[in-house]
Amino acid sequence: MTDTLNKVKLSQWDALLVESLRSLGWSDEELLRRVAAGDLPKDDSKYEFDYGQLSLLAGEQPELFRQAVTEGYQIKYNTIRGIRSWISVALGIEAELELEEGREAVEAELTGPEKLRLENVLSFGWQITGGGSAAGSEAGTYRIEPVQR
Repeated sequence: MTDTLNKVKLSQWDALLVESLRSLGWSDEELLRRVAAGDLPKDDSKYEFDYGQLSLLAGEQPELFRQAVTEGYQIKYNTIRGIRSWISVALGIEAELELEEGREAVEAELTGPEKLRLENVLSFGWQITGGGSAAGSEAGTYRIEPVQR
């Protein structure tokens, strides 16, 4: 796991906006340039993203935004539905929600690299359990759930 202490923090919504633009196949440089220029698409997904919010963030905190795009980020605070949305937008995987009180979780079939990518953005207080092979390349079913205290 990478060092989360040095990662910039993004809101869950800003992280979804960044990942939605990445899903268009944009390079980091193109994403930075187009957000700065306000040259952004209209989103027709179920999320109805308004990318103008990213242009505001990039204008107010350009170094934070550049670092988030080029070096990675950690989400400040995740919600269970937000995790499912991030998995959908960033990884293109439809995850299942378990909303039974005391057993809330997101379940998703992930490869080792997908699990690592998710693990690196999750906010404090969440854990990923379950999994695939020891080699880590085969897909496995993972549970993303709050850390039980």
